[in-house]
Amino acid sequence: MKSEMERSLSATKANFGTLPVFLTAISTILGAIMFLRFGFAVGSVGFAGTLLIIIIGHMVTIPTAMALAEIATNQKVEGGGEYFIISRSFGVNIGAAIGIALYLSQAISVAFYVIAFAEAFDAIKPWVESELGYVLYDNRLFSIPAILGLIWLMVSRGAALGMKALYVVVTILAISLVLFFLGDTEYSEIFDSSQLFKGSESGYSFFYVFAIIFPAFTGMTAGVGLSGDLRDPKKAIPLGTLSATIIGMIVYVFIAYKLASSASPEDLINDQLVMGKIALWGPIIPIGLAAATISSALGSFMVAPRTLQAIGGDKVFPNRFVNHWVSRGNFKTNEPRNATILTSIIAFFFVLLGDVNAVAEIISMFFMVTYGSLCLISFLQHFAADPAYRPSFKSKWYLSLLGAVMCIYLMFKINTPYAFAAILVMIGLYFYVSSRSDSKKGMASIFQGVIYQLSRTLQVFLQKADKAKSDEDWRPAVLCLSKDSFERYGALDLMKWISHRYGFGTFIHFEHAFFSKESKTAAEEKLEKLIHIASTSNSNIFLETIISPSNTAAIVQAIQQPGISGKPNNMMLFEYKKGEKEWLSHIVDNYSLLKAANYDLCILASSDRGFGYHKDIHIWIQKEDFENASLMILLSYIILGHSDWKHGEIKIYATFPREHLAREQEQLIKLTSSGRLPISAKNIRVIAIEEDMDRKQLINGYSMDADLTLIGFHEQNILKEDNLEVFTGYEQMGNILFVNTLTSKFIR
Repeated sequence: MKSEMERSLSATKANFGTLPVFLTAISTILGAIMFLRFGFAVGSVGFAGTLLIIIIGHMVTIPTAMALAEIATNQKVEGGGEYFIISRSFGVNIGAAIGIALYLSQAISVAFYVIAFAEAFDAIKPWVESELGYVLYDNRLFSIPAILGLIWLMVSRGAALGMKALYVVVTILAISLVLFFLGDTEYSEIFDSSQLFKGSESGYSFFYVFAIIFPAFTGMTAGVGLSGDLRDPKKAIPLGTLSATIIGMIVYVFIAYKLASSASPEDLINDQLVMGKIALWGPIIPIGLAAATISSALGSFMVAPRTLQAIGGDKVFPNRFVNHWVSRGNFKTNEPRNATILTSIIAFFFVLLGDVNAVAEIISMFFMVTYGSLCLISFLQHFAADPAYRPSFKSKWYLSLLGAVMCIYLMFKINTPYAFAAILVMIGLYFYVSSRSDSKKGMASIFQGVIYQLSRTLQVFLQKADKAKSDEDWRPAVLCLSKDSFERYGALDLMKWISHRYGFGTFIHFEHAFFSKESKTAAEEKLEKLIHIASTSNSNIFLETIISPSNTAAIVQAIQQPGISGKPNNMMLFEYKKGEKEWLSHIVDNYSLLKAANYDLCILASSDRGFGYHKDIHIWIQKEDFENASLMILLSYIILGHSDWKHGEIKIYATFPREHLAREQEQLIKLTSSGRLPISAKNIRVIAIEEDMDRKQLINGYSMDADLTLIGFHEQNILKEDNLEVFTGYEQMGNILFVNTLTSKFIR
């Protein structure tokens, strides 16, 4: 089902081609700042500094134009322009947050350009004062009638007449530039070209001047707002936007040279209409300024209502009536009449204020956020490798990354408080929209694709790389196969602790059934439940399911699972409940399979007490446990690294013949201290064991209150006839982890 926005905007009568996109963009690029403040820039930082401003500014605008062209050629771009592109790429939640800020920037820009239009009348103020005797102090005498005229034009006639007026003002703009370049001055006759790259001593900092000039380059996306009125957006947007950006950059370079070679730095800084003194016919510059500002105001006035109409169509606003009212357009052409009225009110309010200089920088911040978002979308989509993302025009990922990074950098260089304010406003809008929206789509879908591709690349790299064979580099990569995933969470908890920082874990739920549609559905439901459990406990475990009618087949499938870290798995963990021997017997019977896979084996015997208070971990070592001892100590240290065990401690109990007690205790203390393990010497206890002493009774006596006890076992223990005996006799204790290793681990 299409959204209300898509249904309404698909009814738009598309009449415009590439030229309106180009004219809207180029008239905004070559606009008010070019006439009023570009001379100030050249005088303040010199020709070389101005060139640097142009280059740095276009390090943002060219990547943005290319990213915009790329995204626009991937999908049908409807009304709403930049908002439509962002919301359909990032999702409505993020798109609306950016779109609201974008709309306000566009609406206030109308007022900004109208106020700049009023500056063109500075040229006639001396004549009015001398000939008519009136002193014109307030430029609102010109800006208020201008904004009222624009409102009448847009509300009554819409974009069609606005575009016809745009053709006229762009023609005037072109004539004014031609006459400017044909002009000559006395200064140009004595100008020394060797002074072009001389430093400036104006006292203005580079980024102060950059902040004033940069908005001149940001009009390249203005034409995108006409997307709903274009016959072929996939052609018109890339061609119109890129050509306007590149031509604008070239024109600015020539304007900078002409200004530097035609007027002194003092005149450039002090006279904002200095271009009129250089032009072949001076009055053309105020006329061109008026034309440029009106064309920019027209462009913003055509774009802003369409952005608001698209936002309302997506039901972003909290009130249903407001959404319907702003999204409703003219019956035949879908002209955003209501959105235009609201935009008119906002623009008129700021024109009445008379000065939007303080607002201009925050507007630039929001435009920066928009451009950075477009570049970020293009960059992420390149690495996400989504099959649905098939643009006919492709930018380069490094250009998109450059544009995104430059946007963030320049925001903070221009005005750090405004940058923070813009980002905080965007975050606030995002959370507000998300709280009211049912849409779950957002950046997660793109980031997931990026992470998938990155994960694949790393997995392949690690597989091709030389694997470290040294036991010194050992770390647990554990597979856990569990039939009782939802009856007891002991195995999940243990995997969570092992996988928290040092190890890697894959937890596999075993669905004992024949493979069918029903069993697959049941397994998927249980997997979703496991993922929910793991996410609420902040677990780093990778979760999976296996469906098999055979215990042995399930174990064989499990041990062939690839390691999630890129390194092969090296340990298998099983869990059973004390007193229940069926699953335990299947584990022991398949020990040979695990040995063939060269896996260490851990079997968790769960009790009703669980892991208690997460306080005491006891390790029991005997003289036959030389190989198992290191693994048990390392596992205990890894478990203790989790915050659940932040108050826990490890205690080692070793049973040896009486004659070896002193030597073995010394070796254990040396092993733990040299290995920098958090085991105090007072927590290492060596116990003399006699031949007739029952070791299980000894363990029960010392570790009855332990929260986790680790006990080693050996292959010969489970090859004898009563092969489950090694796991029984500990009914009085809490959870026990039985550990068997095939190779000794080196503690360094």
